[in-house]
Amino acid sequence: MAGSRRPRWRTEGEDPDYRFSLANERTFLAWVRTSLALLAGAVAVDQLLEPFSVPGARTALATVLALLGLLVAAVAYRRWAGTERAMRLHAPLPHTPAFALLGAALALLAAGVVVLVLLGGE
Repeated sequence: MAGSRRPRWRTEGEDPDYRFSLANERTFLAWVRTSLALLAGAVAVDQLLEPFSVPGARTALATVLALLGLLVAAVAYRRWAGTERAMRLHAPLPHTPAFALLGAALALLAAGVVVLVLLGGE
């Protein structure tokens, strides 16, 4: 394919068992689906929700969801590539704090939504 280059790490070590590479790709795709869900949530919040009683809260919520989606998409490739490289080199799989950070960010976001809903209660 013209203009496409293989990353340098793809020439290191040896090709891993294709089953492990395919499992790594499925994990990458799960991260991409999570990113798309966050982006869809951002659009839904911005376009479909009635404004909260706190001015700007809807826009802030949509922005945070979109930024989380962007971050997850960026982390997805790095994680896939790091895992693929480790498998090629027979090295330990890399650790990522992304799971804990994503979980904490979503928990904080959910707590914020609960507060906004309670503030706007009838």
